[in-house]
Amino acid sequence: MPDFQLDDFLPYLLTNAAEATGRAFSAHYRDAYGMSRAQWRIMAHLGRGTPLTATDICTRAHLEKSKVSRAVSGLEEAGYLARSPSSKDRRAELLSLTEAGRRVHADLATHARRFQAALTDRLGVEEVDGLAKLLRALGEG
Repeated sequence: MPDFQLDDFLPYLLTNAAEATGRAFSAHYRDAYGMSRAQWRIMAHLGRGTPLTATDICTRAHLEKSKVSRAVSGLEEAGYLARSPSSKDRRAELLSLTEAGRRVHADLATHARRFQAALTDRLGVEEVDGLAKLLRALGEG
C-alpha cells in the first residue's frame, strides 16, 4: 500500500493556495479599513447592488451565521452597511451598502482587479481560466 503523501493531497493543496492568496489579498482591506475576511466577503456580495438578508449572505459566501452577524455589526458600526425591514419576511432585515460603503467597495474592487491581474500575469491567462473552471466545478459539489 503506497504511503499517503500530504503534499499531493488535493484538499491540502487547495487550502494552502487559498490561504496564501487570501493572506496576500487581505493585507489591503485589513490595513486600509480594519476589515476581517468575513467583512470583505460581505462587502463583495452587497457590492453587487442588490440588498441581501444575512441568510442570503451565509448561503452565498459559505459563512456561519455567527460570523455574518459579527461582521455585519462591525460594518454597520463603521457606517458601511445599513439595515432595513424586509417586505417579504418581518423577521428578516435587508442589508445594503451605505454611500460610504459603496466608496469602500469601489476601492476594494479596484484592488481586487489589480490582484487578479497580477495572478493572471504570474500564471497565464489559459491557466487562470482553466483553474477558475475547475474550482467552480469543485464548488458545485
